[in-house]
Amino acid sequence: MKNILAPSILASDFTKLGEELAAIDRAGAEYVHIDVMDGSFVPSISYGMPVIKSIRKVTNRVFDVHLMIAAPDRYLKDFKDSGADIITVHAEACTHLDRTLQAIKDLGCKAAVALNPATPLCSIEYVLEKCDMILIMSVNPGFGGQKYISYCTDKIKKLRAMLNERGLDTDIEVDGGITLDNVKEILDAGANVIVAGSAIFKDTKANTEKFMEILA
Repeated sequence: MKNILAPSILASDFTKLGEELAAIDRAGAEYVHIDVMDGSFVPSISYGMPVIKSIRKVTNRVFDVHLMIAAPDRYLKDFKDSGADIITVHAEACTHLDRTLQAIKDLGCKAAVALNPATPLCSIEYVLEKCDMILIMSVNPGFGGQKYISYCTDKIKKLRAMLNERGLDTDIEVDGGITLDNVKEILDAGANVIVAGSAIFKDTKANTEKFMEILA
């Protein structure tokens, strides 16, 4: 299964966002991870459709849109129209998760579901076949720069075992507290899509290249 780096622009310098995107492009990152926060499902407010639509014009990378918002069904088409390729919704935010995942697929996007650190894997066992990707949050969502929660490594292992038992090669994405020091452990646990923000957007191109070397 291919390893993929998804730099999270939440940690980027928004005064030069176009330059930041160009830097991760040049360094070989395939995804752009876009955290949308509404101040309701999570405490923070980030950005929405206008920002996504504007940066869609400057990169052809996969837009991995992570909706940390309440009742995401209301906006699925808007995010698709803004340029999303993958739409991730939180299991905790969806009243009818099966219906929401199908709605994402009907729009022509890849459908993904995210789980907060304390949310058990059993909450998604009946929709695994509908998921193109599963996002394991390894910090509590809402803020960048947090420390990786160690028990999430075991959760990744258990999820990969669940998928293997069903013969599914579904991507496992991990988001939160990932650094150059712990990314190998997370890959070894069974993840293959790595989100990193603070660990990338300092010396953007150089740090992206270091992650890409480990993911190769």
